[in-house]
Amino acid sequence: LNQPVRLASPDESPTAWVILNGRNLVVTADDFHAREREGSSFGAGSAAEHWIGCPLLDQQHLPLGAIVIQSYTPEHTYSSEDQALFAVIANHVSVALQSLQSMDRLERAVQERTARLAHEVAERRRAEQVQHALYQIADLSASALDTNVLMASLHRIIGELMVVENFMIGLYHPSTKEISIPYFVDQKDAAPPLKRFPYGQGMCSYLLASKQPQLHDAGSFARLVASGQVSGIMGSPDIASWMGAPMLVHDKPYGVLIVQSYDPATVYAKADLDLLAFIASHVAVAIARMEADRNMRKTKELLEEQNAALNSALTQLQQAQGELVRKEKLASLGELVAGVAHEINTPLGICVTATSHLVEELRLTREELAAGEMTEDSLNSFFEIVDQSLRIMTTNTQRAAALVRSFKQVAVDQSSGDVRSFNLRAYINEVLLSLQPKLKGRPIKVEVDCPPDLVMESFPGAVSQIVTNMVVNSLVHGFERDQPGHIAIRAALEGGTVAFSYTDDGAGMDKESLDKLFDPFFTTKRGSGGSGLGAHILFNLVTGALGGSVQVDSAPGQGLRYALRFPRSVRGEKLAA
Repeated sequence: LNQPVRLASPDESPTAWVILNGRNLVVTADDFHAREREGSSFGAGSAAEHWIGCPLLDQQHLPLGAIVIQSYTPEHTYSSEDQALFAVIANHVSVALQSLQSMDRLERAVQERTARLAHEVAERRRAEQVQHALYQIADLSASALDTNVLMASLHRIIGELMVVENFMIGLYHPSTKEISIPYFVDQKDAAPPLKRFPYGQGMCSYLLASKQPQLHDAGSFARLVASGQVSGIMGSPDIASWMGAPMLVHDKPYGVLIVQSYDPATVYAKADLDLLAFIASHVAVAIARMEADRNMRKTKELLEEQNAALNSALTQLQQAQGELVRKEKLASLGELVAGVAHEINTPLGICVTATSHLVEELRLTREELAAGEMTEDSLNSFFEIVDQSLRIMTTNTQRAAALVRSFKQVAVDQSSGDVRSFNLRAYINEVLLSLQPKLKGRPIKVEVDCPPDLVMESFPGAVSQIVTNMVVNSLVHGFERDQPGHIAIRAALEGGTVAFSYTDDGAGMDKESLDKLFDPFFTTKRGSGGSGLGAHILFNLVTGALGGSVQVDSAPGQGLRYALRFPRSVRGEKLAA
């Protein structure tokens, strides 16, 4: 069943027709038999009594496949409600399928990147003991150890590679241009003479200024001091061997590592200096990584707060939906919830993908660091990825929050049935924003012409439902899926009455259909999910809740026009403009 097959011609296969045309298709037994009588087949196998197919489309409305159900018995056919439900299911399957495909692509990219890293690591042969030390240093950078414990652990790790009975760590503070000594172990001095001092004094400043590792014996050390290149030497000058290395990342100083020996039997060589410099570079990267991790944690906390707020808003949205259903309000609001939830899922999915990508890049960067492969380009690339990911997540959380705010206002109004004061133009725009899931991907232009200062004292929920039903009816009955069109919504104040008109340039209606437009359950698209209640509810809301009147005019191919008139205030009060 999982083997690929060649897609048949859409004239021979209903499934192929659905996939290639990107539209729903319903085929009955009569349709199958009619083709058989004409000598042509439509699909393989036995003819079904009732067949329904819905396309699976991506966000660009490109085909991903199709989902099909069929019945072979006359007793089991599919009603318009079944077909509408099946279309909703197909939409959710499309979203889930796109998510799986995106995850699959991401996993393949991660696997390819991991394979390349493993190959590069395998090509580098390092001494087993040094490699182990570097791993330990990398682990320290990711740990939550106390600073003193962390630096003592670093001393122990270096001590596994060379004699370091006298060891010091100096940290540079660029904001104050000072050097601090957080860790100091010496055979002759119990503590450093100064815990913190200005940059420019002592061997620490000498190392940072030179930006190069330095190795001295007793004679060269004495000459260095005598020449005046170093001033303010702290501690005992009675050394047998001394070496130090600056901790730099892209020439940015983080501090120094210094090792010295008082025992003439312990004299450091060039190989020891190279090893110390190598370790110092990794310690510098570890310090930089810890700083980056601290910043990352702050950013993560901010993102979690934003996500919590978004989840809270989404929970409120779901609660509003449940309340509407329990009160048996209009079923179209349920479709609105599904559409908004689908729209919210897109920025949330982008946030999840960006977060996963960011976590994966952090893991890979740490592996580069632990393997000693960190370069300036790779570090800059990581920072660029962090910046891009955070901008993507911020943009999409803001987008989702705007959708939730818009829907909450419309949902509350439709469910409460309370009278309140509202700006008609702004409210129409709020309703249209909540309808974006239905308008998205349709070449339909919606124009709103309403005075910016027209304030009503009425039922906003009724206005919301009226505009929603008008737009949905135009999309379902007035225009084909890919047909360009124009919708005009206009409102004006005439005394104490609002003159409200709605016009589309769609298919229009003949006189017989127009006469039945407001009858309950009358629809011209029974087989395509039309319930026949949209115009009926519209009529009842205008003439009932709003206390107004409705006129409608249409002709085949000439579109449809509603003319509504209702009081500006249902309380009969005179409102200020």
